[in-house]
Amino acid sequence: MEVKLNSIEKCFDAVSKVLENLPASWVDLTTHRLDVYNEAQAKSQFLEQLQALLLSTDLSAATLEALPTAYDYIRLGHQLSSILEWVLAQINGVSSDQAITFTSKIMPVLAIIRNNTLSGQQTHIYYNTESSPLIDVPRLEEIYGYNVQLNQVADASKVPAHSDGTVIFVTQASYKTPLTVNANVDVTVNIHSHYGSAMIIHNADKADVVKNVQHVRRRETIAMTPPNALNVLHEIVNNKQTAPAQCKAEDEISVHDCIKHNTGSSIAPLVASSGLSIQYAILMGLVENAMTQYPGKAIKIILPPNCYGGTNDQARRIADLNANIEIVDLPVDGGQDLVSSLDVALKASADSDSVPLVLAEIPTNPRVEVPNMTNLAAVLSASRTTPANAVAVDPVFIVDQTFCPNVKILGLDSELVKTKLVSFSSGSKFPSGGRCIAGYCAVNDAAQALQTIISKHLTLTDNSAVAHQLNTLAENMPSMPARITKAYHNARQFVEHIHSVLPQAKINFVSAALAEQGFTPSVFSLDLPCVGETAAQREENQRVLNKKLIDFMIDLYPGDSKYCVSYGQLKGCYWTIPATSTQGTTKEGDKDYVVRVAMSPASDVAKLSQSFSDFCRNENLI
Repeated sequence: MEVKLNSIEKCFDAVSKVLENLPASWVDLTTHRLDVYNEAQAKSQFLEQLQALLLSTDLSAATLEALPTAYDYIRLGHQLSSILEWVLAQINGVSSDQAITFTSKIMPVLAIIRNNTLSGQQTHIYYNTESSPLIDVPRLEEIYGYNVQLNQVADASKVPAHSDGTVIFVTQASYKTPLTVNANVDVTVNIHSHYGSAMIIHNADKADVVKNVQHVRRRETIAMTPPNALNVLHEIVNNKQTAPAQCKAEDEISVHDCIKHNTGSSIAPLVASSGLSIQYAILMGLVENAMTQYPGKAIKIILPPNCYGGTNDQARRIADLNANIEIVDLPVDGGQDLVSSLDVALKASADSDSVPLVLAEIPTNPRVEVPNMTNLAAVLSASRTTPANAVAVDPVFIVDQTFCPNVKILGLDSELVKTKLVSFSSGSKFPSGGRCIAGYCAVNDAAQALQTIISKHLTLTDNSAVAHQLNTLAENMPSMPARITKAYHNARQFVEHIHSVLPQAKINFVSAALAEQGFTPSVFSLDLPCVGETAAQREENQRVLNKKLIDFMIDLYPGDSKYCVSYGQLKGCYWTIPATSTQGTTKEGDKDYVVRVAMSPASDVAKLSQSFSDFCRNENLI
């Protein structure tokens, strides 16, 4: 239940005091404390306790830092976006869950259209902005299957009543004052001139809209970023105008050069607001290419069932919009072999005369497995025929390089040089050192034409990286190769210690031979040895013991260890169980309950090693 402040003025005064005592981490980090995070109460628990704190006299950076985490990752939302949404809700007289902010100025409208397309309803869009709130309507209709109706009006009062679907009004108004309300309007999207947009859902009866819009923000775009949300809050409560960040041309060039150098690409990369934002543009671009180059053919998106949950979920959400798209599971680890599985999947694609789009992580997450690259190249480039004896469509290979973003997989010396190859990485990991969530993609020469199509979809979603994200990448990417090397050596030392202390533990990490090839991740996973009379008992005991190890390490040295879904940060050691974090939307049977450990370049390996030995002695494992 929300704690009510007596007036908008008191709300502004309270938030102004929050901004005076703002914890630096709320602006500077991409992930926050998970020991005080309840996913089922994302945003609501934080806001409830924040409002209670605002009515007390104990307001400081320390008490704010101790509040429950609003979201576990800032792509989904964060403390500052939650406060901004609460303020906007107070101003406009709606519940805080009916206010949702975005970095994109376009995705909130597309989120409503998507929801209505799947439910067979109409979307009526009215706007009083100078230009249309949507870009490239023909592409939205032909590739996404959206039915778009756009009408320019003088103001909200001119929006007529509709008996069906959802009515959206798009405007560019002050965030400080209530929006003009017309009972005919279900949703207002208010575009900020510099910092993105805010959606206000006036019609509380449309509960499904809130849920489905939040899911779009979770999977295909991002919340308004912390620095930009902070600027908007200052505008509202302090009448303080802050000049938006600018990215110098030389900084953008530096980012592009770093991406090309690390991937081996010779082609200008694309930088998006997040890893899933760029992945969305990639998949939609490749879907368009398949639809236009091979009209009428089925499209097979082939991907691992246990890969990152966001990747899995997003691909299936794309397939939901097009009956001609099918998801094909690609078993890649846990005893399965990527190359063999892919050979089977591509043969099946040829047999059905389909267009294969393959998406895989190299190394895999969380088992950190790397395929034999020579064999992979042979399978991807093999000539196949359809039942009609025609040449089958060659695959496009999309590789998530997040775990090893410095492997030159796109270079002319790569074994995959003949395959159309698209590489992407999450910038929240090593590229930025955990300081921003921009993601990027690059292509090899064989896939050069695809980059142009991908860029069209990045533009029409307004999901490109914003200036402060590019600035953060420009600051951190030049040092990335050296940080990766140091973090890998720390991980190798810790793995070797674990193996020496507990040789019966199952450790998943790259071999020395793979490291010589350039695959030097700083992440490994392990299963602790467990006892039990049956396989089910052993599995359950193992899960309990794995979680116990994580709690022990974090409780003992909270300054050096953190429960966190991310990695590649500048210091510390990060622990998670993928099944309960990164694989949140993955089918239960495909989830991994292993311990995933991520080392940074500044990790105290000696301290971690001693702690692990102490844990093993405490649990009578040695």
